Amino acid sequence: MNYFIGIDIGSTCAKTIVMDSDKKVLHRMLQPTGWSSLDTAEAIREKLEQLGVPTSESAIVATGYGRISVPYADKSVTEITCHGRGACFVHGSENLTVIDIGGQDTKLIAVESGIVKDFIMNDKCSAGTGRFLEVMANTLALRPDELCRLAAQGGNTSISSMCTVFAESEVISLIGRGEKKENIAFAVVDSIVKKVASQAGRLTLGDKVCLTGGLCEFDYLRESLSRQLGVAVETDPDGRYAGAIGAALCAYNIRK
Repeated sequence: MNYFIGIDIGSTCAKTIVMDSDKKVLHRMLQPTGWSSLDTAEAIREKLEQLGVPTSESAIVATGYGRISVPYADKSVTEITCHGRGACFVHGSENLTVIDIGGQDTKLIAVESGIVKDFIMNDKCSAGTGRFLEVMANTLALRPDELCRLAAQGGNTSISSMCTVFAESEVISLIGRGEKKENIAFAVVDSIVKKVASQAGRLTLGDKVCLTGGLCEFDYLRESLSRQLGVAVETDPDGRYAGAIGAALCAYNIRK
């Protein structure tokens, strides 16, 4: 059997997809990136071998933050291209706007006829990213998913600073004043949504808008983003694997 493998090593999490020659997803793998992308790549290789997927005989494309750290990959491709292709595959459309909220950056990608036409990437500040949510959740002694669920019960509170360090200080001040935890959680999610919406204002949104990345499974965040943008933001369980799926599709073209 021919295998086509996409490896997306992000700043916080690594995703791996294995497809067959019919583009059917055979395996999904998810693991923390850790401090060394090289070590992560080797751990992925070992797991693939254990699954009976020989890396030496497979077509492999790497993407993401650590894409240059996969020595056994045939090729590395930018995450913009891979997320665009992967989202099109997952959502069954070649015309869409992708919002990918990652660990350290947020990407908005406009895709037309299956080709990336424009994109905006926030990579100089962690505001509006998974890292921002993680820091705030830790401050509230919550997991990120717990914070998002709690936020649905709150309101009437805001965080004015877009800097993660200063925003954390604001959260600590709110805690000190006795503000309800659900209201602080609401303010955190609202801050992320407004930051992403601000980026989206510089891009023409398509008829279909989809959310990918590690936060795509957080329903309240997706719903809040839909309200802020004025369009229904769609998601899919495979949304967090969009980059790896796109990389696997690129690998398929290598041996096509």
